Amino acid sequence: MTSNIFSLHSKGNTIFWAIIACLLWSTAYASIKIGLQYDEPFHFSGLRFIISGLLILPFTVKPSVYIKMIKEYWKVVALVTLLQTLINYSLFYHGLNLVPGAIGAVIVGSQPLVTAIVASMMHSDDHLTRKKVATVISGLAGVILISAGRQVFRFGTAIELVGIIMILGANAALSVSNVIVSLKSKGLNPLVLSSSSLFTGGVILYLVSIPTEGTPTLPLPAEYWMVLAWLSIMAAVAFSIWFKLLQRPGVRVSELNLWKFIIPVVGAILSWLIVPDEKPEWITVTGMIIIISSLVLFNTNFKNLPGKNQV
Repeated sequence: MTSNIFSLHSKGNTIFWAIIACLLWSTAYASIKIGLQYDEPFHFSGLRFIISGLLILPFTVKPSVYIKMIKEYWKVVALVTLLQTLINYSLFYHGLNLVPGAIGAVIVGSQPLVTAIVASMMHSDDHLTRKKVATVISGLAGVILISAGRQVFRFGTAIELVGIIMILGANAALSVSNVIVSLKSKGLNPLVLSSSSLFTGGVILYLVSIPTEGTPTLPLPAEYWMVLAWLSIMAAVAFSIWFKLLQRPGVRVSELNLWKFIIPVVGAILSWLIVPDEKPEWITVTGMIIIISSLVLFNTNFKNLPGKNQV
């Protein structure tokens, strides 16, 4: 039943799976904050993605076909590994470790704005219109309000500003990766792409962590292993879904990424509920409202929603 639903290329089907992926990702920020209480960023993310890649592997293709696809699309796999797993998550984990989870979730939520710009520069069919520019400005205004709410600019908490810049850099790397998947991977099984890029990137991050971070002190509490297990499963499922959607004909990268505006709202709420000492601030909520308004503007003004031209 699930495979039949997933194979349909209707607009509603694309939106449904995009929302599912984004809801899964929205659980990441609070979980990562918990995991980083016991582990270092490179070690934790490396271990997570190694497990994620291995979890996907049994659901891909025959070993001979898998190897053939990797050989044929090795440049795509290498670029996705570099941009999405290594650069994106290196900046993301270290940046998120410098800011509160709720703030990190909302800053990451600016990625659709970054993606709109990147896609317009890299994809001939994904134009940056005046309406998109207006929405980008509105969204960035929300990000600035969120940063100001943490007093980053006013009272010298520069470490949080560094964290915000790192997360924005992660957004840019992920946006470029999304466009590459959309343009260059049409014949590559999305499960092969997700498993190979996650596993390879995870191994590299793990190896880098040994001389730079050492290893965590054992034994680690059950809470650590629970969030590691969830984050690994979540990444395996969410990235596989997302790669499949990016490969669908007629789906524009910037429009698909609009649904990621769901992530900061749910992620912030989860952080406030789960992470100690995190609570709503009115200026942060205001920034969230502005970002959500950007999503409304995109949906109102775009004539072609994800999957419109699909049958």
